[in-house]
Amino acid sequence: MATFTPNTLSTSKLHGYLLSAVAPRPIAFASTVDPDGNVNLSPFSFFNVFSANPPILIFSPARRVRDNTTKHTLHNVEAVKEVVINVVNYDLVHQMSLASTAYAATVNEFEKAGLTMLASEVVKPFRVAESPIQFECKVNDIIKLGTEGGAGNLVICEVVKFHVEDEFLNDDDTINQKKLDLVARAGGSFYSRANKGFFEIPKPVSNLGIGVDAFPSHVKNSMILTGNNLGMLGNVEALPTQQDVDAFVEDLGSRYPKIKEASHREKHKLARKYLSYGDVQSAWKILLS
Repeated sequence: MATFTPNTLSTSKLHGYLLSAVAPRPIAFASTVDPDGNVNLSPFSFFNVFSANPPILIFSPARRVRDNTTKHTLHNVEAVKEVVINVVNYDLVHQMSLASTAYAATVNEFEKAGLTMLASEVVKPFRVAESPIQFECKVNDIIKLGTEGGAGNLVICEVVKFHVEDEFLNDDDTINQKKLDLVARAGGSFYSRANKGFFEIPKPVSNLGIGVDAFPSHVKNSMILTGNNLGMLGNVEALPTQQDVDAFVEDLGSRYPKIKEASHREKHKLARKYLSYGDVQSAWKILLS
């Protein structure tokens, strides 16, 4: 058996071991605002429920391992002691992943990820309308666990109101776990789907993904593409060039000879097929053809 002493490992290596071993972990999709009203939305897998009376959730926006910087979510809850913790199920996992990109403080991650801002009833931060369960919370305390990269900051939240979509409730008002189809985080690029087991999502690019707000309107407002499809498409750093699109469509013509005359709906269906294989670049070329 391999044995390790934490203080002999680099923080990044220790971080990797911990996240791979203590898994799967539930995801707090945390919505906050700063004193100027700028919205922030970001996921955190250092998260769980710790008390029912009072109802307490705790999540930790840890200091970044790579450069010891702190996250906008932490700054916001220090200044405005309120947060909405949105539950993540499979239907929005790719949009959640896109929202984890390190956009500037003034960028609205709801818009980047193609998610809907829903006004809360008690707190200032918005809820994620697509989330099946949303917890409106006040922040009771923030406990800082260190000052070096990787150190956690425990945000202790008291639930003041929560919302559950009707479709996920049984007749006796209990939550239907199978319908909920929750997603949890593991190590590296791995996630766990409650109903299916492990799967992978590539981490958001180190440079910024273009986001759903930069899509052509027919793609952003598609009746065919799902939220997860939009999340995958939004994670590219740049759209394909017209030259690349033309070359791809010319090659595609042997399999789909009428692709140039196809409607948006037909192209969206074909793009969704490519996305199911994880081929985001080809999907974009079809959508832009």
